[in-house]
Amino acid sequence: QVQLMESGGGSVQAGGSLRLSCAASGHTDSMSCMGWFRQAPGKEREGVATTGYGSTNYADSVKGRFTISQDNAKMTLYLQMNSLKPEDTAMYYCARGPRASCWRWPPPTFTFDTWGQGTLVTVSS
Repeated sequence: QVQLMESGGGSVQAGGSLRLSCAASGHTDSMSCMGWFRQAPGKEREGVATTGYGSTNYADSVKGRFTISQDNAKMTLYLQMNSLKPEDTAMYYCARGPRASCWRWPPPTFTFDTWGQGTLVTVSS
């Protein structure tokens, strides 16, 4: 069984940067779509970025500012976040889903079967 654990969240001022990490443990494989999602207070969870099978997708709101990447040797997924805005404030989650989940945008949240516990990002103006 795969387990995911996020880290790297924190509080920054607008314009700052953070790098989130998501470490995978357990029975992992490369036949998956990996994604970052976020949920702000009072809002639904939304896809931020997904990667898998040569396909990388981003929400319009983060294009040009966020970069998703993964290190298969370290079994770690990353989200580099630059030029952060107050509206980026949310709990950020990484998730694993089947390959097909990477072929759709927005990514269908219900298809991702493994989730981390989340890491909080707070951006102040």
